[in-house]
Amino acid sequence: MGNTFLNPAELYTPVGYSHVVTASGGTTVYIAGQVSYNADGELIGEGDVGLQAATAYANLKKALAAVGATPADVVRTCTYIVDYDPSMLASLQPAREEFYGDGAPATSTLLGVAALAVPEILVEIDAIAVID
Repeated sequence: MGNTFLNPAELYTPVGYSHVVTASGGTTVYIAGQVSYNADGELIGEGDVGLQAATAYANLKKALAAVGATPADVVRTCTYIVDYDPSMLASLQPAREEFYGDGAPATSTLLGVAALAVPEILVEIDAIAVID
């Protein structure tokens, strides 16, 4: 049982995510989109995509910990960014790298969107994890 992270040689080498993750056994955990609100519901990083991403990843860690999971258990993420431009990727990467540390990153999709639930939110990240 457990998760296996793969990058087939026939595909390009990704940065910051894995092409394929297999998960066997265990419990599947679905984490709702995490944003840059602190525990008091205050926005952290107004107008700052990088800081909002870092806060969203920190909140994702807290949600995972609530069920005994860690970033190593995450098999898929989806990141939504308001008015995304490829130049924003550089400000997202440090938060993503800190989230995964030395572990293999999950499969991932990044989507540029027109808006999220509240105008000041620029980044939202949801996840699926599999725990034993």
